[in-house]
Amino acid sequence: MSAPADPATILVVEDDASLNAALAATLRAAGFRPVTARTAAEGLRWFAHYAPDLVLLDLGLPDRDGLSVISEIRARGQTPIVVLSAREAEAMKVEALDRGADDYVQKPFGVEELLARLRAGLRHGVQARGSAPVVRTGDLTIDLGLRQVVKGQAALKLSPKEYDLLAELALNLGRTVSHKELLAAVWGSERAEIQYLRVYVGQLRQKLGTFAGAPLLTSDPGVGYRLAAVAA
Repeated sequence: MSAPADPATILVVEDDASLNAALAATLRAAGFRPVTARTAAEGLRWFAHYAPDLVLLDLGLPDRDGLSVISEIRARGQTPIVVLSAREAEAMKVEALDRGADDYVQKPFGVEELLARLRAGLRHGVQARGSAPVVRTGDLTIDLGLRQVVKGQAALKLSPKEYDLLAELALNLGRTVSHKELLAAVWGSERAEIQYLRVYVGQLRQKLGTFAGAPLLTSDPGVGYRLAAVAA
């Protein structure tokens, strides 16, 4: 079994102290390593120091407009940026995306959907860098950069939705991922029809099969699904 050795570092730049602390606690509980800042200057300083895997950025900062922070981070590389903002104007969203943000989450937000968007941003960042984690469990190997899945010695043919579902489970190897998290990650909304999820899980479970007599994809009834972490 192999998975990313270290948790992804997420830089949270949010001036609201209570929300900043809540986001840090949520990210830590989800298995990430949060680094927090409450001003643009502090955020850019920590960005240079920690080289985070992703930046979660509020636009309404006390010392500088968040849009300029997007531009400065993007000038330094391709680190994924997810904007978190109460600003509703479509023009603001368009400008944030045009400056290089990868996603835009509007306050108030659902925690599970935010986490799903962060994981999607991390996947895109890994692919953009040209190197990706390879997750192994039992006789299953998932290359998240090449989008290749091998069972034993045979490549598995998965539909795009099946692959996205498996990738989300692989990034949470050994942990039950809730129905809402999976719907948000794969279909873009935690309010998508859960029946879609059941159908694709059933198809994926058949393709993944078993290892040492036990299924690799298991369910936690009423909660979600888990890709088992099994030593080869």
